[in-house]
Amino acid sequence: MATRSISSTPATRSTIMRAIRGKDTKPELAVRSLLHAQGYRYRVHGSELPGTPDIVFPGRKKVIFVHGCFWHRHDCQSGKKQVKANIEYWGLKFARNVERDAINRETLAKMGWDVLTLWECELVDVRAIAVTLADFLGPVKLGKRMARSV
Repeated sequence: MATRSISSTPATRSTIMRAIRGKDTKPELAVRSLLHAQGYRYRVHGSELPGTPDIVFPGRKKVIFVHGCFWHRHDCQSGKKQVKANIEYWGLKFARNVERDAINRETLAKMGWDVLTLWECELVDVRAIAVTLADFLGPVKLGKRMARSV
């Protein structure tokens, strides 16, 4: 089985790292697609809230973060993966990410928001994620247009 590695030249590695997206990632788009299919409506990238949640339900006061396991150090195989270069820098960066995530969750909770964090590795089980989302969000609310047509 072939293993992938980031190029050993700093310039190439830097170019690759710059291309990593912070918004509209594949895992985030997958969750949004599932939510939409379940009938939920939401806002994206709540920049007015701490941590800029990926998905926001203002009327329900609920937010969802869709975290990449590697960047946010989930307790799974991807989250435990270690970098091989510039170890001190990345160790500090990862620690700051984890600390910032905890502070954002706590701040949102103090503001009265319910927070759900979904991890990239969990998204392989779509049925389980659908149940988690339904449990977290509760029943789908009929919109004004839908309510009139029913």
